[in-house]
Amino acid sequence: MTKRVLITGITGQDGSYLAELLLDKGYEVFGLVRRASTPSTERIEHILDRITLLVGEMTDQTSLIEAMEASQADEVYNLAAQSFVGDSWTIPVSTGDVDGLGVTRLLEAIRRVKPEARFYQAATSEMYGKVHEIPQSETTPFHPRSPYGVGKVYGYYITLNYRESYGLFAANGILFNHESPRRGLEFVTRKITNQVSRIKLGMATELRLGNLDSKRDWGFAGDYVEGMWRILQADAPDDYVLATGETHTVREFCEIAFGHVGLDYNDHVVIDQRFVRPAEVELLLGDPTKAKTHLGWEPKVSFRGLVEMMVDADMERLSR
Repeated sequence: MTKRVLITGITGQDGSYLAELLLDKGYEVFGLVRRASTPSTERIEHILDRITLLVGEMTDQTSLIEAMEASQADEVYNLAAQSFVGDSWTIPVSTGDVDGLGVTRLLEAIRRVKPEARFYQAATSEMYGKVHEIPQSETTPFHPRSPYGVGKVYGYYITLNYRESYGLFAANGILFNHESPRRGLEFVTRKITNQVSRIKLGMATELRLGNLDSKRDWGFAGDYVEGMWRILQADAPDDYVLATGETHTVREFCEIAFGHVGLDYNDHVVIDQRFVRPAEVELLLGDPTKAKTHLGWEPKVSFRGLVEMMVDADMERLSR
């Protein structure tokens, strides 16, 4: 029998890669999308004829119940979020409503409509914030440093709560930074690769950034969605860190990106205080041992491979 899946946030980076993966595995795919005057389906344009889109909002309980009734999903992946850390200080209440309470609404919809469905919550390394240990594992205490991180901590614990209170198969994937050519232009990695391409093609001369010494554990989004799927195939629900176990600075990212097109980042990068966060998360480094041991998951694309893939994609897009 064909498995059915509901993906919230299907039009985002992770949603599009996950939809492709599950279609290849023979799933019937449903995606939750917000009503908008301008469609934002460019990341899934190539698979639109193979999936079913349902209109709904993470802030609207009724629409989530209706999405569960329509999809009768066996697996639910909650990838919907206000996911840009920088904007979470500007819209903290909205961020908390979607990233925190939205998870509760979706869990309630599952509990009422199809409690046997398996639920995946997209947690994040931003929950660690001011880190208490290096590297960070499933047992590291959370100390979020942004409204986004705080909202995600709520989402994490309400998932855990529904697992323990109602016996739902509800699992958290604590994903460290994962990027791709489909990453939004507002994220620092894509901002870098896009601007590098513009500079190389003579369309710009400088790249303005904040803290070049911020360290992150960066992987490829295509690898990470496979980890999400594996989390829901496990015998029992649990929480897992998905990470590369390597850390790199924004400076290193710039060095490889500019170097890939024969440029020196020192000639083009300008430090701009506008891009320095009110509370900075200095070092994120994940320990993926549990996912490797229990799920057999490990990332395939290297850091350099990821940066060069993103630069190549932006060069091709802008050249056209």
